[in-house]
Amino acid sequence: MSEFRPARAAGRHSRVRWSIIDALRRYGSDAGGVGQAFAELVRLKPADLRALVAIMSAEGNDAPLTAGQLRAQLGLSSGGASLVIDRLEQAGHIRRARDQPADNRIVHLRYTDQGRATGLAFFGSLGERANAVLDQFGDDELAVIDRFITAMADSVHEHVAELDRGPRPG
Repeated sequence: MSEFRPARAAGRHSRVRWSIIDALRRYGSDAGGVGQAFAELVRLKPADLRALVAIMSAEGNDAPLTAGQLRAQLGLSSGGASLVIDRLEQAGHIRRARDQPADNRIVHLRYTDQGRATGLAFFGSLGERANAVLDQFGDDELAVIDRFITAMADSVHEHVAELDRGPRPG
């Protein structure tokens, strides 16, 4: 396993890499704490919070999830996914929507107005802070940041998937 250590780093480039990795580490830790505080406030189980974030992200990208897609994305059994969806729906965070006129069998998971209002009440100031930070960068810089953060998110997602599969034999 390779690990980046500042003591071995020589020069500005290595120091900048360390600073980026350290900032990501701190961000991940703090973001996890914010998510946990929200989950405790609205009484969500960890799987429910992960599902809510996945549903929000998909809907924000104009690609709402079906129950099967959510199940696959979170690595849940069919029964586990149904329980999570039922809890989120009963709590008023999401709704099941048949919004495909061509195929009424397709049911998407969508945020409710109540779910959106609950999220905004808790995360609104954090969103304002994020926008204030993003406003400090030009379009070209934002494109690089987007490419970087997307690659990092994909890398962490891949690592989590490997952990979920368990240790490799041999």
